Amino acid sequence: MASLGYSLQLLFLLLSVTAFTTRACVRKPVNVTYDQRAVLIDGERRMLISAGIHYPRATPEMWPSIIQHAKDGGADVVQTYVFWNGHEPEQGQYNFEGRYDLVKFIKLVKQAGLYFHLRIGPYVCAEWNFGGFPYWLKEIPGIVFRTDNEPFKVAMQGFTSKIVNLMKENELFSWQGGPIIMAQIENEYGDIESQFGDGGKRYVQWAADMALSLDTRVPWIMCKQEDAPANIINTCNGFYCDGWKPNTALKPILWTEDWNGWFQNWGQAAPHRPVEDNAFAVARFFQRGGSFQNYYMYFGGTNFARTAGGPFMTTTYDYDAPIDEYGLIRQPKWGHLKDLHAAIKLCEPALTAVDTVPQSTWIGSNQEAHEYSANGHCAAFLANIDSENSVTVQFQGESYVLPAWSVSILPDCKNVAFNTAQIGAQTTVTRMRIAPSNSRGDIFLPSNTLVHDHISDGGVFANLKWQASAEPFGIRGSGTTVSNSLLEQLNITKDTSDYLWYSTSITITSEGVTSDVSGTEANLVLGTMRDAVHIFVNGKLAGSAMGWNIQVVQPITLKDGKNSIDLLSMTLGLQNYGAYLETWGAGIRGSVSVTGLPYGNLSLSTAEWSYQVGLRGEELKLFHNGTADGFSWDSSSFTNASYLTWYKTTFDAPGGTDPVALDLGSMGKGQAWINGHHLGRYFLMVAPQSGCETCDYRGAYNTNKCRTNCGEPSQRWQVIHFQMLAKSLLVVSSARFLQLSTSCQHPFTRVSYSSCLAASYREPVSALRGDWR
Repeated sequence: MASLGYSLQLLFLLLSVTAFTTRACVRKPVNVTYDQRAVLIDGERRMLISAGIHYPRATPEMWPSIIQHAKDGGADVVQTYVFWNGHEPEQGQYNFEGRYDLVKFIKLVKQAGLYFHLRIGPYVCAEWNFGGFPYWLKEIPGIVFRTDNEPFKVAMQGFTSKIVNLMKENELFSWQGGPIIMAQIENEYGDIESQFGDGGKRYVQWAADMALSLDTRVPWIMCKQEDAPANIINTCNGFYCDGWKPNTALKPILWTEDWNGWFQNWGQAAPHRPVEDNAFAVARFFQRGGSFQNYYMYFGGTNFARTAGGPFMTTTYDYDAPIDEYGLIRQPKWGHLKDLHAAIKLCEPALTAVDTVPQSTWIGSNQEAHEYSANGHCAAFLANIDSENSVTVQFQGESYVLPAWSVSILPDCKNVAFNTAQIGAQTTVTRMRIAPSNSRGDIFLPSNTLVHDHISDGGVFANLKWQASAEPFGIRGSGTTVSNSLLEQLNITKDTSDYLWYSTSITITSEGVTSDVSGTEANLVLGTMRDAVHIFVNGKLAGSAMGWNIQVVQPITLKDGKNSIDLLSMTLGLQNYGAYLETWGAGIRGSVSVTGLPYGNLSLSTAEWSYQVGLRGEELKLFHNGTADGFSWDSSSFTNASYLTWYKTTFDAPGGTDPVALDLGSMGKGQAWINGHHLGRYFLMVAPQSGCETCDYRGAYNTNKCRTNCGEPSQRWQVIHFQMLAKSLLVVSSARFLQLSTSCQHPFTRVSYSSCLAASYREPVSALRGDWR
């Protein structure tokens, strides 16, 4: 692939368009209702396949191809959450631009001829920072999230109304000629409702009434809500939803989240769900009366910037989806599911002709048949739920071989059109390939290659001119907060940065002590810490820790006289799931003390603490152009680089429109930017060596099954989309806890081409892979 010859800068920092015109798509207005069997579009029952795609997890330039891949794969509907904190980052200040241009995204779905399912929430979970809630919401006096609490209900209704009115203004509901056929209020509230008592029950009824009052004229759903009111459809989320029933016989069976993969935390092996099992679950769902099924996710994408929730969620949200993080089709998953969808569509006339689900017929000890027959149509599903043995069964006088844990679909009740365990699609593996570069060495790109065996990525290196600049540690003197108590981190940072400095000092004297305490070995004890912390004593790193509300006991060395203690506390995404999210905090809480002193323990909980939000490089927006007052760059040697260091370099942008992958395999922990685009966090935590046994699709799936990449970093590659590549490209990334080698080489890569850029840095293994897990 030819290089454009642009000079691109890559800056590794301490944390680290193609224009298109949306054509008008004329769609006639339709009424959407439902009965006990299915969603009705203009009075016609439909069996609907839906593709979960979250618009902020891709660039707008990617949307058309992702939507088209979903349509080509057999989807009828696109489903998304609406992300409140992306759309209203400050109270009353709205953002519907760039990756948050929801209207544009829905219009593209309409242009493709697909329907749309709008999940307003506005709580979304989604492994998204704070579950989609904007930080300012928790600071409203007297607020309690997701219960019968007036401040919360006022804010929730305001945002929900804003979204509904925006849809109406743009004529996006089905009765206006738009694609939206369903909407959702709240999200998986049934999981936590009991924790709110009667207030939770009242809240469910209020949320339903509020949604219905907005006059959307499309059905509203509540997922995982067994007590959903009569005029709201309650729906199923899970790995399997066959056999699940709504809370009244007047509602259809809908599956809003078919978990066809899983999310990943730093330090975990990569999750995968075999497509044979996913196809089995979908076929069983339609076999047993289901009528709407949505893949969560059909495209997972990327948690750009600081949108990853958790805490500890990876930047990649690939989710082992049919369309991978780079926007490429993942085979055989995409192709096998496409064949499944085609078979289900062949059965649609028979499936929609019946008013009630037919009784099953047992054609073996673990083999079940359902026959749908009405109005001259006939379709049958033959299921073998034995997880070990293939069997031959008799159905309507014919013999059928059913592999273990599989469903055969007979659109005419006679001929098998599809079996969930028999894959006909080819297999692809994403690999990085080299592309020539005119200026500073080679660049790599990722591509999907048809293969039958796994191909590992090769390590190709490009000589790059790297520069480093140390981030000052500790209190900088401006914008500080001083208190004689430990302050909760989010109350100070307002979630504007991952970073908060806690600084204090203590004086150690030998007076009254028989031994000289100069050089005393003691322990600094942090009562409760979340998520990660670096501990500096007298300007030197003493140690680090990471965990969920853990106690930290760090050995430290103190000198006679004044000793400075600087703690750099770091968040790795705000909690996205659970009750009372407004009360969850971060940072260092409880108590801080020094133990093991010759004359006893010293409490620092009421000492004078100074607090500084963020890093100096963040404050000066160093990642925009790589220059700022007070920062000087050195390219002579990285051997003595600070633990808090910014790095930058330049490279030539590859030609074409394929995405690029940044290989951060030699880095430690931080964040990365390119041309001012915040790619997200990186953290080279290594997954355990065990847990990646041979994968067998047979039998019920769970999140520990079929994992890969044991003994490797959870995420090595960081996606860069071609729209981010421009003249004078600047990539900024922040490297934490890195020991730099003298060579300045590092791989970049592309997902259709590979760009090899980065520096070969080495992190202290003990800090990241030992006590941190």
